[in-house]
Amino acid sequence: MDKLQRDLKELGKVPQKHVTASARKGMNIVLRSAKAKAPVDDGDLKKGIKLNGEKSKIKGKKVYQVIFDSDMNDIFQTKDKDGNINGYYPASQEYGFFAKNGRYIPGYNFMHYALTNNAPAVQRVMITTMKTKIDQEIAKAGLK
Repeated sequence: MDKLQRDLKELGKVPQKHVTASARKGMNIVLRSAKAKAPVDDGDLKKGIKLNGEKSKIKGKKVYQVIFDSDMNDIFQTKDKDGNINGYYPASQEYGFFAKNGRYIPGYNFMHYALTNNAPAVQRVMITTMKTKIDQEIAKAGLK
């Protein structure tokens, strides 16, 4: 019984690299879907979508976000004649915008749908990846 408790305690110390790999693999599905559904004019919007990992002090936690690359802000931001930023192209394509004549142009919601339509697949990939990594750790520790 003591050995079992020690083994379970060791299993609780799953390396952070496994958590990171599982989360990244799941969110890559969302990234690919967002790029595929993004509206194409010049292709800059597709090029500007990337995966960003959150830095966390909590062990066993990893969060990824699908974001627009801030290095492309010179392309994405629109400025008025005074040089003030008055628009952000990715946001207008996602949520919609009002045209100069006052008419509302609805957004494509490609980022929203990329996550909501793929949530079960993301969950499944993350769980199977984590399960595989845990099985590898068990085998490496000689518990199986």
